[in-house]
Amino acid sequence: MQFELFSQDQDIVLIAGVDEAGRGPLCGDVYAAAVILDNHHGIEGLTDSKKISEKKRYIIAEEIKKKAKAWCIASASVEEIDQLNILQATFLAMKRAVDGLSIQPQLIRVDGNQNPKFPAHFQCETIVKGDLLHEEISAASILAKTARDLSMIELDKQYPDYGFAKHKGYGTKVHMEAIQTLGVLDVHRRSFSPIQKALSMHKV
Repeated sequence: MQFELFSQDQDIVLIAGVDEAGRGPLCGDVYAAAVILDNHHGIEGLTDSKKISEKKRYIIAEEIKKKAKAWCIASASVEEIDQLNILQATFLAMKRAVDGLSIQPQLIRVDGNQNPKFPAHFQCETIVKGDLLHEEISAASILAKTARDLSMIELDKQYPDYGFAKHKGYGTKVHMEAIQTLGVLDVHRRSFSPIQKALSMHKV
């Protein structure tokens, strides 16, 4: 199995699960979380955050924060997304999340198939559908998702006509119609093609 040397050579393995939320939306920061779980954490319902109802996600997120050995939520800004591109900004948020952990992990498990290139002293494993296979990644998925959703709800208070609380910044029909009618905001990702198209149309 993967990383057998840890189970053979050490009694305790500190594994940080890492996942992101918000790569696809047209606006707002991209979020990432890193979580180290206790071996006997007792948290029920850990799975891919998208498979959990919104109400239950918030409940489990609070439980994760209380029972995890360590956790950190971090983000990369809209400006960083536009400067670096969304993939590199996501990696930056992931690195910030790991940097913010109060305990340094021995192994980092990242959801997906792309390595954010953590510092060399970290062992890193990328796992496709990791949020379904490893509880620490599931926990990170839930923390990142709930944090980003809350940020969009706050954004909705500033710009109530855009519907951010409902569509969370994704390119839904309602969101695109709001952009066409009301214009592009500073919180929109100008490097994303639908926003570039909207900007060019408004210039005409």
